[in-house]
Amino acid sequence: MEGMSAGRGPLRARRKRARPEGREDAAGRGDAGLEEARVASEVPGEEARRSRHLALLAEKSAADRGLEELVFGDTEEGEGLLRQLRGRPSAQHGDVLSGNLLEEESCESETDDETDDFLLSKKPAWVDEDDEREEAIDMTHRYRKDMMKSNAERKLTKEKLQRRLQDEFQRAMGSTPSWAQRSMKKKKRKTKNEDDSEEDEDADLLRKTGNFVTTSDSLPRGTLQIGKCLPANIERLSDAKLTTVQFHRSAQVVMTAGIDQSVSLFQVDGKTNPKIQSIYLEGFPVYKARFSADGEQVIATSLREKMFYVYDMMGGKVIPVNHIRGLEEKFVRNFEVSPDGSFLLISGLSGYQHLISMKTKEFVGSMKINGRATASSFSPDGSKIYTHSDEGEVFVWDVKSRRCVHRFTDEGCLHGTCIAVSQNGQYVACGSSSGVVNVYAHDECLRRTSPKPLKAIMNLVTSVTSLSFNPTSEILAIASKKIDDAVKLVHIPSLTVFSNFPLFGRKVIYLAESMDFSPRSGFFSIANNKGKALLYRLQHYSDF
Repeated sequence: MEGMSAGRGPLRARRKRARPEGREDAAGRGDAGLEEARVASEVPGEEARRSRHLALLAEKSAADRGLEELVFGDTEEGEGLLRQLRGRPSAQHGDVLSGNLLEEESCESETDDETDDFLLSKKPAWVDEDDEREEAIDMTHRYRKDMMKSNAERKLTKEKLQRRLQDEFQRAMGSTPSWAQRSMKKKKRKTKNEDDSEEDEDADLLRKTGNFVTTSDSLPRGTLQIGKCLPANIERLSDAKLTTVQFHRSAQVVMTAGIDQSVSLFQVDGKTNPKIQSIYLEGFPVYKARFSADGEQVIATSLREKMFYVYDMMGGKVIPVNHIRGLEEKFVRNFEVSPDGSFLLISGLSGYQHLISMKTKEFVGSMKINGRATASSFSPDGSKIYTHSDEGEVFVWDVKSRRCVHRFTDEGCLHGTCIAVSQNGQYVACGSSSGVVNVYAHDECLRRTSPKPLKAIMNLVTSVTSLSFNPTSEILAIASKKIDDAVKLVHIPSLTVFSNFPLFGRKVIYLAESMDFSPRSGFFSIANNKGKALLYRLQHYSDF
């Protein structure tokens, strides 16, 4: 009870002080000396009650003192309120508030704002100790067993599994997506400036509305978004097999050629594919045809002919090249055009490779390998030539000096059949007679004589006859013309095969004689033995 009476001490003092003020107003300011004596007599009594109250608080526990402070207020706050009430003029006598009161109110508003900010903070209320325990994840589950590298990884912690999933994602997608990079930058920024709030980090997301799920620029693995179009040569189907299909490098045009002794050009739109032009080469079944690097000429060779044709598309002329001085070959069939448009590489017998000037059609020089040359390919810049031999070795030639600068063994290859170099210069693919395609890192091939392949693709069971990288170096098309529908598309970043091409149980492709991608990978075409240039739309790529 003494504590309660002490708590009511300020209120009683205010009531006692209110009565003298009323008497002064009524009596016209009474005797000031009597009033001062009476107030002086009340002050020692208040100090005694306050001291007794503090003594009682000292004897109580901290919990009891905290509860009383919440209910009745703090003692210091009570004293401050009493001093404020004593020094503040009455509202009845003066309607103007003092500057101290305005400052008090502004301080209170700032305190309220700080309280609101504290309540809006997203700090956790508690930390569960069970969350910090390392839980072992069963990797033998059918959804996770493909990520096991050895039998020792039957159990993995959450952190290791998370790192494994991140590695798998980057291997499949090729790089870290932009939204993940942005979040990592925000985390770094937050560590540098701890005063930045989480609301600032989410400002980019909260300032706009719409669809936040966008497609990634990198090609995903697993299934390929592909649609079948009308054949590219729908307006002139051939009765004999097609041996060549190739897209023009700068125009929306595709070329087909075959045993029917003709070379045809079509405009590619995926709907009607109208024919542009067709030339007939009498008595000349076309073995292979290619555009020149500038796209103004078409070079065509035959099965058993020493001569070859050059079709000038700008002038509309067909120019036969009957004989080249210095070229001692019985037949001219397989050839490659350099990317810079300088040379024509003709594969001869007994391992010979001949360079012909594209401008003058004159003989430049020869190179020879051990064994028989089965396939050749230029590097993207045209400075080197890669030649696959029948003995399973790959020779690297310098074009200017025509010297062999390096040679390496294709791992596990008994007889090489074809070779291709990616347009970004990072990969080399080698095909063999056993159906295995080895994909190498380009730098490893130039450093070692027995490089290890990044992946040995074993999805074909017959001899590999065609290899083709798409312009972005994300897809490798492999094919064999020995059996029907022996075509596979390989996702290069993950080195896995797309599961939805070709469609299982439906014979559509038949024997694939030639393959090519459009300049920006929007279309993919396969020339088959039925005289059709099958055309597919790769929907991941928006342009031709």
